[in-house]
Amino acid sequence: MNSLFVGRPIVKSSYNVYTLPSSICGGHFFKVSNSLSLDDDHRRSSIEIIHNSELIPKHVAIIMDGNRRWAKARGLPVQEGHKFLAPNLKNICNISSKLGIQVITAFAFSTENWNRSEEEVDFLMQLFEEFFEEFMRLGVRVSLIGGKSKLPTKLQEVIELTEEVTKGNEGLHLMMALNYGGQYDMLQATKNIASKVKDGLIKLEDIDYTLFEQELTTKCAKFPKPDLLIRTGGEQRISNFLLWQLAYSELYFTNTLFPDFGEEALMDAIVSFQRRHRRFGGHTY
Repeated sequence: MNSLFVGRPIVKSSYNVYTLPSSICGGHFFKVSNSLSLDDDHRRSSIEIIHNSELIPKHVAIIMDGNRRWAKARGLPVQEGHKFLAPNLKNICNISSKLGIQVITAFAFSTENWNRSEEEVDFLMQLFEEFFEEFMRLGVRVSLIGGKSKLPTKLQEVIELTEEVTKGNEGLHLMMALNYGGQYDMLQATKNIASKVKDGLIKLEDIDYTLFEQELTTKCAKFPKPDLLIRTGGEQRISNFLLWQLAYSELYFTNTLFPDFGEEALMDAIVSFQRRHRRFGGHTY
């Protein structure tokens, strides 16, 4: 691997803690481990982030899975696992901002999650309401993707207020996927385009990739296609999330349950992304 932070060495302390250059992290420390699954001769710590704009993912999508299993393994109500939503996302946003990641899309509630118990769904709706109220003051732009109309009225109001208050915030854009399904997103985009053709607003030959993407819910993001998808919790599927947008995203699956997904686990995912050779169907070797 090329030298990291060329001309700006990473300093190691006696406690296996590395300091990133202050221009990157403002003097904060990141804990690391040497437990990546690499050959022994090439074992490297998870902090080996190459701070190069071409190698830092601009858009990271995350499926926050494993909350219920985390709670059940500890004999706790499932709600206790869900309580990690806000603090863990705050941490992810904080680290992502310092690394130069510009968009985070977090899958919080799918169109299929309504099938869970009424008690759990009600708890989640209240949790989301508190989440948006809290993130309104975080300093990042926050917006929703998904079907807002099915959400409780109070939650809709809080979401609208949060989107309005934070729309001028620069830097990181956090998109929360609530009542979201990738198939539904594509279906609605298709219907919208068909309606515009029917009404004579566009012609059939006007339909292309760019036009279709403008009808998807991620159109509000500066970078609508994720470079990297992270799924916590050990499952290896995308579960109807961003089906169009993930066509050439790098996929990263970790056994770490979301309540345990901290800065070290996030760094491991970024390092994995930086080691990959993205060809987008072409040959560059």
